[in-house]
Amino acid sequence: MAAPAESAAPASRLSGTLGVGSIVFMVIAAAAPLTVIAGTIPLGVGAGNGAAFPMTFVLCAVVLLLFAVGFCAMSPHVPDAGAFFTYIRHGLGRPLGLGAAFLALATYTAVQAAVYGYIGAAIDELVASLGGPSVPWWVWTLAVVAIVGVLGYRHIELSSRVLGVLLLAEIAIVLVLDVVVFASGGGPGGLSTALFDPAQVISGEVGIAIMFAIASFIGFEATAVFRDEARDPQRTIPRATYLALVVVGVFYAVSTWAIVSAWGDEAAVTESAANPATFLLTTVTNWLGPTGGLIVTILLVTSLFAAILAFHNVAARYWYALGGHGAFPGAVARTHTRHGSPHIASLAQTILAALLVIVFALAGLDPVAQVFAWMAGTATLGVLVLMVLTCVAVLAFFARSRVDRRVWHTRIAPALGLVGLLVCLVLTIRNFPTLIGGSTGLALAIGAVLVVVFLAGVVVALVRPAVSGLSGTDSVTPGGVHGDTPRENV
Repeated sequence: MAAPAESAAPASRLSGTLGVGSIVFMVIAAAAPLTVIAGTIPLGVGAGNGAAFPMTFVLCAVVLLLFAVGFCAMSPHVPDAGAFFTYIRHGLGRPLGLGAAFLALATYTAVQAAVYGYIGAAIDELVASLGGPSVPWWVWTLAVVAIVGVLGYRHIELSSRVLGVLLLAEIAIVLVLDVVVFASGGGPGGLSTALFDPAQVISGEVGIAIMFAIASFIGFEATAVFRDEARDPQRTIPRATYLALVVVGVFYAVSTWAIVSAWGDEAAVTESAANPATFLLTTVTNWLGPTGGLIVTILLVTSLFAAILAFHNVAARYWYALGGHGAFPGAVARTHTRHGSPHIASLAQTILAALLVIVFALAGLDPVAQVFAWMAGTATLGVLVLMVLTCVAVLAFFARSRVDRRVWHTRIAPALGLVGLLVCLVLTIRNFPTLIGGSTGLALAIGAVLVVVFLAGVVVALVRPAVSGLSGTDSVTPGGVHGDTPRENV
């Protein structure tokens, strides 16, 4: 018997007319394709399953597509924005939903902080290489925080246009490299065939390979966060989710195959293991010349900026959703009268990001080896936990409500996705010290922080029922729309 409906959502609604293309741009921008090509591929090839690493992207994409089937099937029955938060809340109840919301906000803040550290170092290196002054990384980073804050405060359409331009530029340079390598038939050894050999795919440290590959897809599920700003959410969100996964998965697999082929199997493994930081730059310079190398260096910075902006927009909408459901002050659930944006939520995320950067700077942390590695690892673990919970929520929701009787969409695909994600989660936990580049003690500390954040959300749900609504799962009408009713004040 369904529990009474939780009072929904926010004091005012977000607005926008985002189509499939705009949402896909923001989601792929969050994945930071060029950053993955430059940073993840050398690690996957050098420390993972070697020249067969391209196939790892395909396998992870298949697992996430299975996850997406249930995710998209449930989308029409979750009429409010919030992605993980709302799915888990409707499927598993309000306490676990708010726990997931707190964890999601911490996760996206962590990955944004990771990229903030990286971009500060990247800008300083770029400016110095062009003859400019060398300044502390955090000076550049705080300037980026301010720019992102301004864009996040304004209408979502502005962010989508900025992300679209930057995304096309970074993808274009990698595609040029791919075309040149394939047109030339690869390096001295020709095109690599390792990815088509099952024995090589499961060779080496395949667990590390899967861990790095799955981390490269962080942000694809954020399509549902933009539900209120989509032109036709019931069609736009599923299409954007599937398209983002397919585009990202194919792009990563093909580009990695091209880069491995450019070196040859053995040389690619040797070079990526010895010089992971310069692996892509060396590859591009060898095949496209010094000008190509300079373009990649510049576009790496814009790729990082695009990822930060995309993650900022996602995090701001978690603030907004939490404000609308009483977990945070109601002010963060207000929207701007002219821009229709969650301007107060965006400002809160900007302030939080600035404070984190200041803390990292005062602590003297290295922006790449420590800030980026630690925060990116934290985000990977957090996202996997959230996806596992979401799969369970999808299965529970359809088993209870029976608003959709398609067996593949509501049972088989989500169950297969759950199994695949559990495997990825176990491998990530096992190799977590490697992912964060630190000790086992640091890994345990980060895991403990994530657990505490999740439990904090559960506690808020339990101690503030009168403000946020009744505990339990939401009711579902025969037509599949929840019994949520808007309220004017939180």
